[in-house]
Amino acid sequence: MLEGLPPNNAAYFMRLRCDERRARALVDLLMENFEAGEAAATAFESPAPASSGRGVWIVEVYFGEAPDETAVRDLVALAAGEEVVRKLEFGRTPRRDWVANALAGLAPVRAGRFLIHGAHDRARVKPNDVAIEIEAGLAFGTGHHGSTRGCLLLFERALSRRRLRSVLDVGCGTGVLAIAAAKTLRRAVALGDIDPVAVEVARRNAALNGVGGRLRPMVSRGVERRELRLGAPYDLIFANILARPLARLAPTLSALIARGGEAILSGLTPGDVPRVLSSWRAQRFFLVRRLDLEGWVSLLLRR
Repeated sequence: MLEGLPPNNAAYFMRLRCDERRARALVDLLMENFEAGEAAATAFESPAPASSGRGVWIVEVYFGEAPDETAVRDLVALAAGEEVVRKLEFGRTPRRDWVANALAGLAPVRAGRFLIHGAHDRARVKPNDVAIEIEAGLAFGTGHHGSTRGCLLLFERALSRRRLRSVLDVGCGTGVLAIAAAKTLRRAVALGDIDPVAVEVARRNAALNGVGGRLRPMVSRGVERRELRLGAPYDLIFANILARPLARLAPTLSALIARGGEAILSGLTPGDVPRVLSSWRAQRFFLVRRLDLEGWVSLLLRR
């Protein structure tokens, strides 16, 4: 479970050991209170079992700048209770590429016919797989997050129903979704991200996967860049970001989608869904399919 766009220089961290319920609640609340690129949170089960026999989870939050520890402690108390606040650890991270380092120890991820893997697992690719090799860098989107897998599974469903000619990926992260589209459609795909590091990582991943000529990622907040808007109308738009921008961007993104076109939205918790659906229904989109994976929700909407 990973939420938030990792800061370019994740120099500070907060760590906490707790149960799964508190871990998930804490990640959700913390990420609601930080802008994209300011912080990223990960929660995972500890490999060492607790003496009580109950699972222990570790929450780690990485910050680009020194956090306000008092404010963070208040948020932790709100999400997980006063009793766990004393267990918080704050510190400085060693200078390293923490996302790529984490990816090296992860197994390949399958989403239908798509297989997302690192360089260390090339031998696991089967002849019929649509293989996507990811160099994580400091960008979000290794494929191990339920929202990324949800988007790929919904994309496979969209492919089975119609022929897609034009695709846009908003908030592309490492470029996983755009690469999947470029490989299956054999067409150019438009993509952008607010973070320059993510754009550079996506560019490298596109070249690594043999689709560098079809993907030209650019720095853009939403679709502010004219080049992204010029590709409209799109048959499909990916937006695997966060609930607030998904709701806020509904009028702008929907205006770029062709009649009968679709949007795949993710980065949502179950509680986010009503607000996001309401924003898109106001733009005359209806829900085709919902996928819930690992506590995250992905939506396929159609005009």
